[in-house]
Amino acid sequence: MLPLARFRPRLLDATRGYSAARLQHDLGAGATVAIVALPLAMAFAIASGLKPEAGLWTAIVAGLIVALFGGSNVQIAGPAGAFIVIVYGIVERYGLANLLIATACAGVLLFALGLLRLGGLVRYVPVSIVVGFTNGIAVLIALSQLKDWLGLDIARMPADFFGQVLLIAQNLHSFSPYAFALGLACVAGLAIWPRLWGGQSPLQPVLQLPLVRSAALVNARLPGPVIALVSLTFLSWALALPVETIGSRFGGIPQGLPRFELPAFSWETVKQLVTPTLTIALLGAIESLLCARVADQVSRLPRHDPNQELMAQGLANLVVPFLGGMPATGTIARTVTNVRAGATSPVAGITHSAVLALIVLLLAPLALHVPLAVLAGILLFVAWNMGEWREFARLHHHSTHYRVLMLGTFTLTVVFDLTVALQVGLVAACVLFIWRMNTLFSVEVTQAYGAIRLRLYGSLFFGAAAKLDGGMQAVEAGPEQPQVLIDALHLVHLDATGLDALRQLHRAVLARGGTLRLENLQPQPREVIERAGFDRELDRGVASDEVTA
Repeated sequence: MLPLARFRPRLLDATRGYSAARLQHDLGAGATVAIVALPLAMAFAIASGLKPEAGLWTAIVAGLIVALFGGSNVQIAGPAGAFIVIVYGIVERYGLANLLIATACAGVLLFALGLLRLGGLVRYVPVSIVVGFTNGIAVLIALSQLKDWLGLDIARMPADFFGQVLLIAQNLHSFSPYAFALGLACVAGLAIWPRLWGGQSPLQPVLQLPLVRSAALVNARLPGPVIALVSLTFLSWALALPVETIGSRFGGIPQGLPRFELPAFSWETVKQLVTPTLTIALLGAIESLLCARVADQVSRLPRHDPNQELMAQGLANLVVPFLGGMPATGTIARTVTNVRAGATSPVAGITHSAVLALIVLLLAPLALHVPLAVLAGILLFVAWNMGEWREFARLHHHSTHYRVLMLGTFTLTVVFDLTVALQVGLVAACVLFIWRMNTLFSVEVTQAYGAIRLRLYGSLFFGAAAKLDGGMQAVEAGPEQPQVLIDALHLVHLDATGLDALRQLHRAVLARGGTLRLENLQPQPREVIERAGFDRELDRGVASDEVTA
């Protein structure tokens, strides 16, 4: 029976010996992350074709559930940029109700993956595939924001790449210089803001003045997205700029708690949502565990438990759809912010959800005036930081294997969608791995005084079994009653197909009245041979201790 993972949230261990000093750090970190999450949650939801409150309550509820039940000290969950393209495509193709069902089903699948101890499998996804689809998603996010950044009069953007490009080109005549200026100012501000207060700031002489230093320390801690959102929203409102806002498109954000609603559910619908469900679950698992690994690298806290983390992500995605939310996963930007702000335990994640809920409940009416061009600028900046663009310039340093997987995944993600890219990318990775392992296996054939000696190097598996044909030809073309010796000292792995190839060679030797002997077997090939009884088949004139030596 397959052993199941133990359900033990990290919160139980992280709060042992909890002190007032740690609580102070966690409260401060949680409040900081909540402020960072506010504009991002709204922007991710709007870019996904949903209302802004869907992103806000996803950040609140999913963040709380993952903090309570997750396997990391500092993971912050919520809507993520990687889901924008996926969610938008599902809403366009299947509708909002089916998105909620697919998200809930993905939650069940994620919990099952964690329960069955499969969290470690995500680490086997090749880095080239991760880089390829990450860059592809970044391109698609940026493309999806051009409509609001340029202020184009487009009611609804299509989900496919070429359709978006064509529609944008056809509507360039509706370009709004006011929206473009706000988006450009947002991107420029986000790029400049952290550099104003760092050690390389051109204002460094001024920042060292006693009266300025304390204010500079405060400003350095203020998140750039919040500064851009507040300042540019006020500017747009004060100047009465003719740009589209959250209020003009969505009518504002409801100030009360979300209602618990069950979407219409049927097994026939679920059968049609297998692909979206698998996509959400796979992407959610990859994103959350990659995020947790990044958190492990930038903090000195205990490493995360991948299985517990997947179970928590599963619970979050199971609950959030019933509150009108969207898929959730671990978010690298908010998690790293949490670490750098001094978080020590999941209490920071709980604080993040509580503070964000208070902001939404108390200040929701103010969101009416937020220009969509500003949110587009924030997402353009997110897309730029999300992509690993240097990998394109460094491609010549990598193998052909890496280049094929990365460029192929990137192209498929942009031109088709992430589902196709992951499916084709993983299949291509398997095929290229088999090819690579095949090139690493070799057979060295030597003949002397009527004896044939075969030396095997590498892994004799289904992709390389045909390379034993050289030994077969040597036996068939050699003398009668050949004495064949296989030196398996450098044979590190043997599978069922490789064993069958050895059996065929043995039959060819017996047909010519000869004998076959194996020597220097390593543990794994010896176990396969003994379990299959092949060692007993080789007893024609050969001692058993020689066979299994």
